[in-house]
Amino acid sequence: MTAKAKLPSQRQLRVGETVRNALSILLTRGDIHDDVISATVITIPEVRMSPDLKLATVYVLALGTQDAGPVVKALNSHKKFIRGQIARSVQLKYAPDLRFLEDDSFEEATRIDALLASPKVRRDLEKE
Repeated sequence: MTAKAKLPSQRQLRVGETVRNALSILLTRGDIHDDVISATVITIPEVRMSPDLKLATVYVLALGTQDAGPVVKALNSHKKFIRGQIARSVQLKYAPDLRFLEDDSFEEATRIDALLASPKVRRDLEKE
């Protein structure tokens, strides 16, 4: 028997979106003084909050580059400063601990599109 994954609550979604907006503003203003971060256009598609709102998993996408690894590493090295800035702009009981990860959802979507466009799948769809 498999356990169903618990969906995030409305509060988790709302706080995640608030943290995402605060991070976007912080990156847009250029408050983080790092050569890698300032030289890259960074998009934050999603922030997932833990149920107790003490951990924020931030998914990062570096535009114009294939490898977001250096950007994620740079953001993780500045996470203490970023957490302090987020604590000032987001009104929560506790400032969430931040964990930056590379977002691979666009790559996965591209892979699925390529599979659906393959001749074998097309042939099967045309039979219906």
